[in-house]
Amino acid sequence: MKKILLGLLLLASSCTVQKINKSLTKSDVFDKGHLGFMLLDPENDKVLVDINSDKYFIPASNTKLFTFYTSYSVLGDGLVNGLNYLERGDSLIFWGTGDPSFLHPDLKNQVALDFLKKSSKQLFLLDNFDQVNAFGPGWAWDWYNAYYATERSAFPIYGNVVRFNYSEGDQYFSINPEWFKPFVAAVKTENWKSFNFKRDRYQNHFSYQFTEKPDLKPFETDIPFVTSAELTAAMLSKLLETKVTLLKNNRLLSSEPKKLLTAPADSIYSQMMKISDNFLAEQLMLLVSDQLTNSLSTSDAIAYSKENLLADLPDEPFWYDGSGLSARNMFTPRTVVALLGKIRAEVPLEKIKAYFPAGGSSGTIRNWYAPDPGQEPYVYAKTGTLSMSNALSGFLFTKSGKILHFSCIMNNYAISSNDLKTELQKVLYFIHDKY
Repeated sequence: MKKILLGLLLLASSCTVQKINKSLTKSDVFDKGHLGFMLLDPENDKVLVDINSDKYFIPASNTKLFTFYTSYSVLGDGLVNGLNYLERGDSLIFWGTGDPSFLHPDLKNQVALDFLKKSSKQLFLLDNFDQVNAFGPGWAWDWYNAYYATERSAFPIYGNVVRFNYSEGDQYFSINPEWFKPFVAAVKTENWKSFNFKRDRYQNHFSYQFTEKPDLKPFETDIPFVTSAELTAAMLSKLLETKVTLLKNNRLLSSEPKKLLTAPADSIYSQMMKISDNFLAEQLMLLVSDQLTNSLSTSDAIAYSKENLLADLPDEPFWYDGSGLSARNMFTPRTVVALLGKIRAEVPLEKIKAYFPAGGSSGTIRNWYAPDPGQEPYVYAKTGTLSMSNALSGFLFTKSGKILHFSCIMNNYAISSNDLKTELQKVLYFIHDKY
């Protein structure tokens, strides 16, 4: 009797897998581009679905899974190093570690600022800005005005953005930091019903379009500013109400510094993963590099991770930046699934749920993959979106109590991302409901 029951269960499971395969391979939507998909039952180490899982795809922000794992492995979940410094007589010499939290408009960390304020020594900002390119390899030049391509830098301040904010009841919109107020100009435009903010390509001159009586609704817009060591020293001088002198001395950069712990890594991971924050992802890789070598190099951090943390993946990652903005990044779905296994083995499940977007609930999938009414989210996964790529990879909870690992990467689709998500939503819910 037991053998018959087991046979029936295996037959039902096999039929379910066949239906999942058919929903992917016989879909009029997925047939319009290149699909890579893998579904793994880790409890039994069994691959349930495999469609082109050994092929390389552009992963877009699925790259942040690699950034997260590398950062979590090297930095942990405690406080990150927010400042390197040396004390030389009556001088305090400090420089950036890539920490994105310093006065970030969302993270609002002031530990380093308070540390500098309390110092009675002369302050010197050691210039290590040339260690970091503002844009990553393969990024498009015309992204300079978009938050998703905020400049990377050695010493971020205010998240390297100007935030324009309007709340209902305010007389006017606010500009933060106020440093940039003198560099914001209005351009009146007929028939314009809202505000539109832009920055000059090469300098920190901002403009906004408006009408005499715009249909003003609450908004929050972040526009990147052009970073430099000189600007950072000047802004710090104003904030600290004391002179911060810019110092160029490569010999000092090779010194072994003291390190100031600042922001909780947990808060950076959560925001980076949930809203797919490219800036935080890029800066995390610089923090990794600083932790390893006291210098800032995304490529060095990636090389370390590939050699020491990811050498057991089935296919070598072609990995170039922290965020996934670069179209040079290429991963296979089976490598992403293997990485998810490493994350699951080393990161507590409650932290995974806290960091990852949750279907129907939070982050970039709050409007997708909703659970049945009154039920917990069944998808915790990282999205990825570029003009040529749409991806979703993560953990799928089934009604039978299993936690499956999956990666779906779709490239070169000449249809809307909503069409792809709608089709994938059907597939994932079927797995959740039936497997």
